[in-house]
Amino acid sequence: MENVEKIIENLKKRGFEAVFAKNKEEAVEKALSFIPEASSVSWGGSVSIEESGLIDRLKAGNYVLIDRSTGKTPEEKYELMRKGLTAGTFLTSFNAVSEDGVLFNIDGNGNRVAAVTFGPDSVVALVGKNKIVKSESELEERALKIAAPRNAKRLALSDEKDICAVFVKHRICRTKGRIKIILVDEELGY
Repeated sequence: MENVEKIIENLKKRGFEAVFAKNKEEAVEKALSFIPEASSVSWGGSVSIEESGLIDRLKAGNYVLIDRSTGKTPEEKYELMRKGLTAGTFLTSFNAVSEDGVLFNIDGNGNRVAAVTFGPDSVVALVGKNKIVKSESELEERALKIAAPRNAKRLALSDEKDICAVFVKHRICRTKGRIKIILVDEELGY
């Protein structure tokens, strides 16, 4: 991954905690090191988190999982998404991260960006090298042209605008270190 030291430095200057992982297996180990055993953990829709194998490791471990996919009705799923806002740790990724340390996400329901913005004590994000852009001005473009269409297809949405309901840019982590970024030297997610 090009400029990884500089990207990590820039993220840290903005109050994010940032580390590097050479592959998704190492990223999972680093993510687990940020999550206390027996604590509550939730996640939003994230292909990066699913592809990494982190959820399987959590299911096999000693954690209280708040998994919206276990809801039997739309109402139960919605309630689990709301409960995820108060989890000890929230897992996610970002649609784009700029080399100068700015994070960007587009969300359909808003639960993922809400949890990242405020709620859980800790946010752990796995970010593949495919999501790094040169500058802050390129964040939204990458999210709209690459991530949104692929996620709309994955979710069988007839119009990708349905997934583009909420746009959030994180320029500073006000609670220093609350948002932890694991930059992965592999492609993960969209």
